[in-house]
Amino acid sequence: MRRRALLTAAASAAVALGGCGFQLRGAQTLPIDTLFLALPVNSPLGAEITRVVRASTNAVVVTDRKKAQAIFELLGESREREVLSINAQGRAREYQLRLRSTFRVTDPSGIELIAPTTLTARRDIAFNESELLAKESEEAMLYRDMQSDLVRQMVTRLQGIRFDAAPG
Repeated sequence: MRRRALLTAAASAAVALGGCGFQLRGAQTLPIDTLFLALPVNSPLGAEITRVVRASTNAVVVTDRKKAQAIFELLGESREREVLSINAQGRAREYQLRLRSTFRVTDPSGIELIAPTTLTARRDIAFNESELLAKESEEAMLYRDMQSDLVRQMVTRLQGIRFDAAPG
Protein backbone atom coordinates (compact mmCIF):
# COMPACT_ATOMS: atom_id res chain seq x y z
CA MET A 1 0.00 0.00 0.00
CA ARG A 2 2.84 2.39 0.88
CA ARG A 3 4.55 1.63 -2.43
CA ARG A 4 1.40 2.54 -4.36
CA ALA A 5 1.19 5.85 -2.48
CA LEU A 6 4.82 6.62 -3.35
CA LEU A 7 4.24 5.80 -7.01
CA THR A 8 1.13 7.96 -7.08
CA ALA A 9 3.03 10.86 -5.46
CA ALA A 10 5.89 10.48 -7.95
CA ALA A 11 3.47 10.44 -10.89
CA SER A 12 1.69 13.53 -9.54
CA ALA A 13 5.01 15.37 -9.17
CA ALA A 14 6.02 14.44 -12.73
CA VAL A 15 2.71 15.72 -14.11
CA ALA A 16 2.97 18.95 -12.10
CA LEU A 17 6.55 19.62 -13.23
CA GLY A 18 5.70 18.84 -16.84
CA GLY A 19 2.74 21.21 -16.72
CA CYS A 20 4.88 24.17 -15.62
CA GLY A 21 7.36 23.71 -18.47
CA PHE A 22 10.14 22.11 -16.42
CA GLN A 23 12.31 19.62 -18.22
CA LEU A 24 15.71 18.14 -17.54
CA ARG A 25 18.66 19.63 -19.35
CA GLY A 26 19.42 17.28 -22.21
CA ALA A 27 20.45 17.40 -25.82
CA GLN A 28 19.67 20.69 -27.53
CA THR A 29 18.88 20.88 -31.20
CA LEU A 30 20.64 23.85 -32.74
CA PRO A 31 19.62 25.37 -36.09
CA ILE A 32 23.23 25.02 -37.25
CA ASP A 33 25.34 21.95 -37.97
CA THR A 34 28.79 23.54 -37.77
CA LEU A 35 30.25 26.23 -35.51
CA PHE A 36 33.62 27.97 -35.67
CA LEU A 37 35.04 29.54 -32.50
CA ALA A 38 37.00 32.72 -33.26
CA LEU A 39 38.93 32.41 -30.00
CA PRO A 40 42.61 31.97 -29.12
CA VAL A 41 43.81 28.38 -29.58
CA ASN A 42 44.36 27.65 -25.88
CA SER A 43 41.31 29.56 -24.64
CA PRO A 44 39.65 27.93 -21.59
CA LEU A 45 36.35 29.42 -22.77
CA GLY A 46 36.82 27.87 -26.22
CA ALA A 47 37.60 24.48 -24.69
CA GLU A 48 34.49 24.64 -22.52
CA ILE A 49 32.21 25.75 -25.38
CA THR A 50 33.61 22.94 -27.55
CA ARG A 51 32.95 20.41 -24.78
CA VAL A 52 29.37 21.60 -24.18
CA VAL A 53 28.52 21.77 -27.90
CA ARG A 54 29.90 18.24 -28.45
CA ALA A 55 28.23 16.76 -25.40
CA SER A 56 24.79 18.35 -25.57
CA THR A 57 23.96 19.50 -29.11
CA ASN A 58 23.70 18.24 -32.66
CA ALA A 59 26.33 20.73 -33.87
CA VAL A 60 30.04 20.16 -34.49
CA VAL A 61 32.80 22.66 -33.72
CA VAL A 62 34.99 22.99 -36.82
CA THR A 63 38.52 24.35 -37.11
CA ASP A 64 38.06 25.84 -40.59
CA ARG A 65 36.13 29.11 -40.65
CA LYS A 66 35.02 28.44 -44.26
CA LYS A 67 33.25 25.20 -43.27
CA ALA A 68 31.17 26.83 -40.52
CA GLN A 69 27.54 27.89 -40.72
CA ALA A 70 28.06 30.18 -37.72
CA ILE A 71 31.07 31.94 -36.23
CA PHE A 72 31.20 32.60 -32.49
CA GLU A 73 33.22 35.69 -31.52
CA LEU A 74 34.10 36.72 -27.97
CA LEU A 75 34.04 40.53 -27.93
CA GLY A 76 35.10 40.98 -24.34
CA GLU A 77 35.41 39.38 -20.94
CA SER A 78 35.96 40.99 -17.57
CA ARG A 79 36.33 39.85 -13.98
CA GLU A 80 35.33 42.19 -11.19
CA ARG A 81 35.48 42.03 -7.42
CA GLU A 82 33.46 44.42 -5.28
CA VAL A 83 33.55 44.75 -1.49
CA LEU A 84 30.14 43.96 -0.01
CA SER A 85 30.93 44.35 3.69
CA ILE A 86 33.79 45.35 5.96
CA ASN A 87 34.73 44.44 9.52
CA ALA A 88 35.30 46.80 12.48
CA GLN A 89 38.93 47.36 11.38
CA GLY A 90 37.79 48.49 7.92
CA ARG A 91 38.97 45.33 6.15
CA ALA A 92 36.88 43.54 3.56
CA ARG A 93 34.79 40.69 4.99
CA GLU A 94 32.76 39.77 1.94
CA TYR A 95 33.14 40.29 -1.80
CA GLN A 96 30.93 39.90 -4.82
CA LEU A 97 32.70 38.35 -7.80
CA ARG A 98 31.40 39.12 -11.28
CA LEU A 99 32.27 37.57 -14.61
CA ARG A 100 30.97 39.45 -17.64
CA SER A 101 31.27 38.08 -21.20
CA THR A 102 30.17 39.76 -24.42
CA PHE A 103 29.84 37.71 -27.60
CA ARG A 104 28.20 37.69 -30.99
CA VAL A 105 27.54 35.11 -33.67
CA THR A 106 27.82 35.80 -37.40
CA ASP A 107 27.50 33.79 -40.56
CA PRO A 108 30.61 33.37 -42.77
CA SER A 109 29.76 36.52 -44.74
CA GLY A 110 29.66 38.63 -41.54
CA ILE A 111 25.89 38.95 -41.14
CA GLU A 112 24.98 38.94 -37.44
CA LEU A 113 22.94 35.93 -36.38
CA ILE A 114 23.11 36.95 -32.72
CA ALA A 115 23.78 40.62 -32.01
CA PRO A 116 26.42 41.49 -29.39
CA THR A 117 25.12 40.07 -26.14
CA THR A 118 26.51 40.53 -22.64
CA LEU A 119 25.98 37.86 -20.00
CA THR A 120 26.92 38.30 -16.35
CA ALA A 121 27.35 35.82 -13.52
CA ARG A 122 27.72 36.80 -9.86
CA ARG A 123 28.88 34.97 -6.75
CA ASP A 124 29.42 36.17 -3.18
CA ILE A 125 32.46 35.04 -1.21
CA ALA A 126 33.33 35.55 2.44
CA PHE A 127 36.91 36.65 3.09
CA ASN A 128 39.20 35.88 6.01
CA GLU A 129 42.85 36.99 5.99
CA SER A 130 43.92 33.95 8.01
CA GLU A 131 42.68 31.68 5.22
CA LEU A 132 44.19 33.62 2.31
CA LEU A 133 45.38 30.66 0.19
CA ALA A 134 42.12 28.78 0.64
CA LYS A 135 40.10 31.86 -0.32
CA GLU A 136 42.22 32.44 -3.44
CA SER A 137 41.58 28.85 -4.45
CA GLU A 138 37.86 29.25 -3.73
CA GLU A 139 37.76 32.43 -5.81
CA ALA A 140 39.37 30.66 -8.77
CA MET A 141 36.86 27.82 -8.42
CA LEU A 142 33.95 30.28 -8.34
CA TYR A 143 35.21 31.99 -11.52
CA ARG A 144 35.40 28.57 -13.25
CA ASP A 145 31.87 27.81 -12.07
CA MET A 146 30.61 31.17 -13.37
CA GLN A 147 32.34 30.52 -16.71
CA SER A 148 30.55 27.16 -16.97
CA ASP A 149 27.22 28.86 -16.28
CA LEU A 150 27.88 31.50 -18.94
CA VAL A 151 28.95 28.88 -21.49
CA ARG A 152 25.69 26.96 -20.97
CA GLN A 153 23.77 30.22 -21.44
CA MET A 154 25.74 31.00 -24.63
CA VAL A 155 25.04 27.56 -26.09
CA THR A 156 21.36 27.94 -25.20
CA ARG A 157 21.35 31.29 -27.03
CA LEU A 158 22.60 29.48 -30.14
CA GLN A 159 19.16 27.84 -30.30
CA GLY A 160 17.74 31.27 -31.15
CA ILE A 161 19.65 31.63 -34.41
CA ARG A 162 17.31 32.39 -37.29
CA PHE A 163 18.38 32.29 -40.91
CA ASP A 164 16.34 34.75 -42.95
CA ALA A 165 14.99 33.40 -46.21
CA ALA A 166 17.00 34.54 -49.20
CA PRO A 167 15.23 37.18 -51.27
CA GLY A 168 13.83 36.25 -54.59
